[in-house]
Amino acid sequence: MPNPMRPYLILSVVFFFNLYHSMAVPDPTHQALLQCLTQSIPTDTASSIIVSKSNPSYTSVLRAYIRNARFNTSSTPKPLIIITPLDESHVSAAVICSQKLGFQLKIRSGGHDYEGLSYVFDNPFFVLDMFNLRSITVNMADETAWVGAGATLGELYYNIWKNSKVHGFPAGVCPTVGVGGHLSGAGYGTLIRKYGLSVDHVVDAKLVDVNGKILDRKTMGEDLFWAIRGGGAASFGVVLYYKIKLVPVPETVTVFRIERLLTENATNITFKWQTIAPTTDENLFMRMLLQPVTRNKKKTARISVIALYLGDSDSLVSLLQKDFPELSIGKSNCNETTWIDSVLWWANFNLGTPPTALLDRDLNDAGFLKRKSDYVQTPIPKSGLESLWQKMIELGKVGMVFNAYGGRMDQIKPDETPFPHRAGNLYKIQYSVNWDQPGSEADKNFTTQAKLLHDFMTPFVSKNPRSAYFNYRDIDVGSTKKWSYEEGKVYGESYFNGNYERLVDVKTAVDANNFFRNEQSIPPRSSSILHSSYGSATCIITAVNTCWYYIVFIFSLCSDLF
Repeated sequence: MPNPMRPYLILSVVFFFNLYHSMAVPDPTHQALLQCLTQSIPTDTASSIIVSKSNPSYTSVLRAYIRNARFNTSSTPKPLIIITPLDESHVSAAVICSQKLGFQLKIRSGGHDYEGLSYVFDNPFFVLDMFNLRSITVNMADETAWVGAGATLGELYYNIWKNSKVHGFPAGVCPTVGVGGHLSGAGYGTLIRKYGLSVDHVVDAKLVDVNGKILDRKTMGEDLFWAIRGGGAASFGVVLYYKIKLVPVPETVTVFRIERLLTENATNITFKWQTIAPTTDENLFMRMLLQPVTRNKKKTARISVIALYLGDSDSLVSLLQKDFPELSIGKSNCNETTWIDSVLWWANFNLGTPPTALLDRDLNDAGFLKRKSDYVQTPIPKSGLESLWQKMIELGKVGMVFNAYGGRMDQIKPDETPFPHRAGNLYKIQYSVNWDQPGSEADKNFTTQAKLLHDFMTPFVSKNPRSAYFNYRDIDVGSTKKWSYEEGKVYGESYFNGNYERLVDVKTAVDANNFFRNEQSIPPRSSSILHSSYGSATCIITAVNTCWYYIVFIFSLCSDLF
């Protein structure tokens, strides 16, 4: 006989189903990940390092290391879960469990990836946020330091200074950049002409491979160790620590900044800079900024020469009066200081600022920006510079940064590390545009300006391939959807030239199923690896877990009523 209460019971089930759906219920993905992690990590610890979307801290943790506001919008794809490991065993577990659950794992150290590839993905994904792994151990006996991937350059410089006033390290000028990303993509700074790149001074590393194993230089082998020093370590595993060799710096260094408008001989100075900056004394690094500006209501262009000299001002002035008289530099333009104070000065702090300022991670600091890069191998003629000024003035916003090479860079073979842009390159260009206005219209306007200036420069820069700097991530160089060798070759040869082939071989040997990947990662040699199956597994696992929670809940309410 039919149960007269059946229609009401069905309505009750529907009501409770909807009520359950609206309630704060356990996230099935969170529960599945927690269950997997607790197989190797204590439950309390595993729970504490998982930050899912239902966690009140989720938004603040995600935004803390977003350094480009273009990827901090409501429409930006967000990770389902952020994993914040406290030690290396947590990283191993995260790598293993992400694969078991079928989710992609993005690796973020400082968040300065210009295209947000360390924390954005189109398919469901996790972020492995390395900010807790920031330990730095300096050993002055052998002049080395072990540095956690989650440490910042500012923290590294501060710790070196605490141990020695006559040692430094050749890395970038922005103190909030993460060591993990900076070194894995090569890394450079004001010591580039004296000591080369950051990766030229990496002597060991610890890495978690696709199997969750923790490897050092000896156990990973020289091929993989070569690849993670400039080839983008996120294609091959998760770097935990780099061991670096410190470099000597003098007690006294000199810095200066000189600005000139077009009416103040800027064209002749820029033309001469192209041949002097890469060939002068290797103790001198001169960067040049080119910017469109307005003076007396008239649009023009300005150059700024910013320099570090490893020595006193008398020696610097004597050198430049001989090599670069067009600059008209005198002692009054110079500031003698210490190396650590020069680091602060280059980071836009006033001279005399305490070195503790380098410890400020400046969280949640993100403007809208776009960057691109090029390499110049032949000086741009004066006529080309004059047309460049006009183009920059016409566009109105995009600036350029010329970074001189030469010196030590000319002495290192292009295949010694994955970074190939050594001898034969006079300087690197960074195209730079920042803006404050949110929205797609402003984004399109300013990114288009950057592309137009980059296009304009085609006759003056490297060719076949047109080279780019990997750490100045630029999705316009090329991207992949199938992770095929052919797709990867487009951006791979721009970033790595002939070293792309060896990087593909290393990738194929250590991660043939292509778990570690992003839109510009190194692909394995076989085409269209299992990326689609990971996505399918993700959908299946999420659906099954969700249905299971609903089924258990419903039957717990009414299994005895039917």
